[in-house]
Amino acid sequence: MSPIAKFALLAVVFVDLLGQGLVFPIINELVMQPQLNFLPVTSSAATRHIDYGLVLGVFFLCWFLGSVYISKLSDTIGRKNAIMICLFGALVGYVITIASLYMDSLWMLILGRAVTGFTAGNQPIAQAAMVDASRTDEEKGRNMGYIVAGISAGLVGGPIIGGFLSDKAIIGDLASIKLPFYFTLVLVLATIVLVQLFFKDVRKTHEKLKIDPKEVYTQLLRIREYPVIVRLSMVFIFFHIANVTFYIFMDNYLTSRFGIGLFGTSMSMLGLGIALAISSTFLVGPSQARFSRRTIITVVLAIMMICAILFIVTPVPFFTYVLICVFYFAFGIAYPTFLSIYSDSVSAEDQGWVMGITVAHFTLAAGIMSLVGGGLMALDIRLPFYVSAVAAAIGLILMRIVWRSAELRRITD
Repeated sequence: MSPIAKFALLAVVFVDLLGQGLVFPIINELVMQPQLNFLPVTSSAATRHIDYGLVLGVFFLCWFLGSVYISKLSDTIGRKNAIMICLFGALVGYVITIASLYMDSLWMLILGRAVTGFTAGNQPIAQAAMVDASRTDEEKGRNMGYIVAGISAGLVGGPIIGGFLSDKAIIGDLASIKLPFYFTLVLVLATIVLVQLFFKDVRKTHEKLKIDPKEVYTQLLRIREYPVIVRLSMVFIFFHIANVTFYIFMDNYLTSRFGIGLFGTSMSMLGLGIALAISSTFLVGPSQARFSRRTIITVVLAIMMICAILFIVTPVPFFTYVLICVFYFAFGIAYPTFLSIYSDSVSAEDQGWVMGITVAHFTLAAGIMSLVGGGLMALDIRLPFYVSAVAAAIGLILMRIVWRSAELRRITD
């Protein structure tokens, strides 16, 4: 695969994740700040926490449904066709989201997030395309690191774009909370052109698009045919519960506890993205060359557990930013390591499916914890981070119990 084709895939992942890095701080601001009048001024703090969790929960649950279906489609209709479906879906979702801001409509915002979520399946497709182009395990690991680098670039770019384009102190009267969404629309259009011109499928397919909603469930049920993936997923799901619970509610926590506004929460996303970019780009290969995959994941789960606990006991906002960076610096090494293990668990024909399964685990965990976590935040803003720490601890315990099979040891030791 040519460098420009790889760049096109990274651009796809970038705009996919840009929506999170850009949208999450803005949604937090819209929902939590009464002066913006997006929700009724009389809405209580508990109601605002629940509504925040609802908006994000719908996004992730729709992403869960779409990721498995569209990723598996990419094995038959081709990676490029599936990517284009996702990009055009993102366009529609952003248009609805912009309309919701003009109308101050929570339900329109939820609809826009639902459409964007269902077609946010580009990440596993790009992962599968990178696997298609990998000739060795070392190259595969490096390419998975590039994908995570694209993810982190989106998380870095989102808060920078959102903060810059919504800040009147920087660009004057042009600034608005809507402008970042218009800018993202332009980026999505540019990515469509980039993919159309420069990306070509390595795997040749000739099947036509078939719409069958049952595929969402049948493809998920296929996991029963792979005992290794079942055992692997028992740890991976708790890895992601620890991750997403921390990720989704860290901005909400900073706003509620320290009164940090849009700029401050955008900077937390920026720090997260930079830490993730550095570790996933430069440390994945050296780490996997020196340590076993099992050791990497064990150490990272322990770091995540400790960071989640320290996050809620530190009284100083600055240290919460440090802990965010440490948490995601470690995560950036473990996540592509997990992806490489999943890839080695199936044949070349099922790479799209298995990458969809990895994203399905992430999005299902994120959807459930968004809805549950909003209620937990309404009770006590520290509760989601206790959940994050406990989930990491359970992941460590399950590794000791269920990762004993010879085949798992072969691909993790």
